[in-house]
Amino acid sequence: MPPIDQITTFASDHPVGTIVLCAVALVVLGLAYFALRATYRVGERFFQRFIAPRPTEDILTIVAASIATGVSAQGMWRFSGDVLGFDGPLRLLLFAFIEVAVITSAVRARRNMRENYAAGIDGVAVWALTGLSAVLSSMDARSLAEAMFRLAAPLVAAWLWERGMRIERHRITGRHRINWRITPERALVRIGLAEVSDRTASDVDAHRRLTRVALAAKRARALRATGASDRKMRAALARLDRAMDQAVEHTGLAVDTERQEALLRQIGALYNTSTLIDLKPPVPWEPEPEPPSAAMSLAMSLAEDEAEEFKMLDAPAAPLVVNTAQRATLLRAAREYWDSQIERKHVPRAAEIAREVGVPLHTAREYRALWKLEPRAYALIEAAYHEHGIIDSGIFPAVEVPERILAVNGSSANH
Repeated sequence: MPPIDQITTFASDHPVGTIVLCAVALVVLGLAYFALRATYRVGERFFQRFIAPRPTEDILTIVAASIATGVSAQGMWRFSGDVLGFDGPLRLLLFAFIEVAVITSAVRARRNMRENYAAGIDGVAVWALTGLSAVLSSMDARSLAEAMFRLAAPLVAAWLWERGMRIERHRITGRHRINWRITPERALVRIGLAEVSDRTASDVDAHRRLTRVALAAKRARALRATGASDRKMRAALARLDRAMDQAVEHTGLAVDTERQEALLRQIGALYNTSTLIDLKPPVPWEPEPEPPSAAMSLAMSLAEDEAEEFKMLDAPAAPLVVNTAQRATLLRAAREYWDSQIERKHVPRAAEIAREVGVPLHTAREYRALWKLEPRAYALIEAAYHEHGIIDSGIFPAVEVPERILAVNGSSANH
């Protein structure tokens, strides 16, 4: 009888049982739906938290290491049953204690690496326990091929873990753990078969030909300076001429300004080698000179200002102004300059007035002696004395006053 007929016959003979079975099936389907939905949500949350932020190579490393660890655990399962005689729950509880220790040491080593940038003793323990697990699981192998496979599986897992640690260490610290002194690249560069920089073959050839020209020129110059014989001079000049011809032919030296400059720089460096012995480079372990203090800077500035005024006094005197209109024009120009500098919170020196307006220095001193007694200028001079200890002698530098300056009577300097 077909299954559908059996179901129909059973439903007609047992209607109550059929209803109960349908209700139970609906409940089971509902529970299965909620269980699948909860599992999906947990899996999605786990994926978003632990898998999505990781790069693809880390995920593949974890998967491959897990497979290799499973192979090692299967070998320990057989070893614990065949060699140790464990059976039942005892075998289930104790067969994978080494794999658990390996995973624990790997987690601790990763935490040490993130905190101290080194795996520490836990990294050594990972390799030691992995080797122990590989040896024990291979001792129960039935053939040489199986023994080699069981030896290789834990070592593959440890290698993948080590590579993942190395990549993460480089990502965190930005540096490699070790730089080998002997590498294929360094060996090829040392014997001249590889190029250190990214220069092309034409650039290397041009540099070599320009260097030949520079060395030939230095050789000819040295022979001429030492008074060599005519035969040696002719040979040196012929060598220089051949090197120059090849450089012009193969490097475009006649039209390439960059290579012309490169040749001149090489010749300049070779010709002035003897000047290296006269250089006095700074001693790296000597303390740096301390910057001059404010008082020293002020004294240096005052000395420079006095030297400038003495220079103006020693200079030929300007012709005297006899025209009253010209005298009034110069006085007005000096006053405008004085007022503009006072607005900038700066009391100009007599040398500045003389240089700006074109009057003799003694005339500028007379103007300044009268105008510095005005409230605004006097307030600036007082501020310079109280804040910086500068006594007005007509030559002190500019003083920047951030706040409004009050005159002696307490009124604003602007009034």
